[in-house]
Amino acid sequence: MQKVRIWGISAADLLKQADILKLRALHMYRLYSALLFVYFLVLLPAAGYARWKHGKSFGNIGERLGSLPAISGDSSQRSIWIHAVSVGEVLSVRPLIRVLRSTCPDHRLVLSTTTVTGQKIAQSFGDEVDAVFYAPFDFDPFVRRTLNAVAPELLIFVDTEIWPNLLRACRGRGVRTVLVNGRLSDGSFKRYRLIKRFMSRVLDDVDHFCVQTEPWADRFVELGADPARITVTGSLKFDAVGEQNVGFSSGVEETLLDIFSFSKSRPVLIAASTLRGEDEPVLRAFGQVQAAVPDALLVIAPRHPERFDESKACAEEFGYRVHRRSDMPFEEPTDITVILLDTIGELGCLFQIASAVFVGGSLVRAGGHNLLEPAVFGKAVVVGPHMENFAEVTEQFLKDSAVLQVQTPAELTEALVSLMSDPGRRMRLGSMAASVVAANRGSTQRCMSVIAGYVSANSTTHGRVLSSQDPGEGRLC
Repeated sequence: MQKVRIWGISAADLLKQADILKLRALHMYRLYSALLFVYFLVLLPAAGYARWKHGKSFGNIGERLGSLPAISGDSSQRSIWIHAVSVGEVLSVRPLIRVLRSTCPDHRLVLSTTTVTGQKIAQSFGDEVDAVFYAPFDFDPFVRRTLNAVAPELLIFVDTEIWPNLLRACRGRGVRTVLVNGRLSDGSFKRYRLIKRFMSRVLDDVDHFCVQTEPWADRFVELGADPARITVTGSLKFDAVGEQNVGFSSGVEETLLDIFSFSKSRPVLIAASTLRGEDEPVLRAFGQVQAAVPDALLVIAPRHPERFDESKACAEEFGYRVHRRSDMPFEEPTDITVILLDTIGELGCLFQIASAVFVGGSLVRAGGHNLLEPAVFGKAVVVGPHMENFAEVTEQFLKDSAVLQVQTPAELTEALVSLMSDPGRRMRLGSMAASVVAANRGSTQRCMSVIAGYVSANSTTHGRVLSSQDPGEGRLC
């Protein structure tokens, strides 16, 4: 019998090559799992001690191991699993969750997070989701247990949550996977390029990539993703910004405005999501602000709860009398000069009463935080030189003169004094910021157009995908 040959290569040789490739892939995944295990062994004790020292919760270890008592109901019901790491990702995906709820009412929607703070925000979504849980550690046994409990038809993961074993298990079970709000920061891209062959195999398990920008789409392609499975959809954060005031922060705005009723026109400077190394320059700048605007108020909001006491002590070292937000209301609020925002989930609402906002994580090498949250309210925003996590967004704001970017603590002082003492300049800068946000909305709709191809349909709305602003009567799924 003559051998079947393709391009001069026998079928037997092709099968042999395929077996070799499968074996190599298996070895790569085993190596990844082994390295991940070593990582846990080395870092887990230190992380555990740090959490114990600062009184932080470990989260639900059982859920991280795949035990999900929170998942209940008909196991045959089709599920859509959305995974978001922490607060920022959870908030950014909320408009998409609302559209999925209205257009796919026959699907069970479950939401997982990695961090404790993200879990708290997710649990506040109420009946927008059917269950909230911690994502499993990316080891095969835990991943399998979680998939058995959730039984998803579709997994939607947010930003850069690329977990090789989870994606591989989904592919093996026929679970479709879509990345939304995809991005690859400089750091992530450099690390992934070092293991490009493995990443190419991992990315092959993703059905579709909804990425924020063309440059990030190019990075996914360079790592091995199929260009035909990539769609540039913009940033979900433009749609989500402002949404954080719904539900879990209900009533906070009214409470804060009542507390500040002694001077609603009082200039308020917010230092948002500050990291270690940023409190000192902010407090030093605020001293100069007070010299120009004596009744100015500073609200300083550390990014991480374990830094609350540290930030308070730092402000006291500068001679300020500091009041904690958790102690409000005060009997004599008129002596307030510095408020420490030591609560979770209220910052987004507080931006509404700000005169100017410094966005932290940008004066130190941390990549910056979300400048859209104050921008949507038309607030004057100042950022430092390190906005790598929001590079494209910052570039757009700079292009439209909608943000002030400073390079040094001295420039920060100059910018804040100028804004806090010039209401007209604040208004112009804030107005441009709000315009940029409005012009870039629509990512949720574009993502839904992609997701529609990966969920089973009961009925359609004649090809029309409902948006969060268009609840309607029709259904997509």
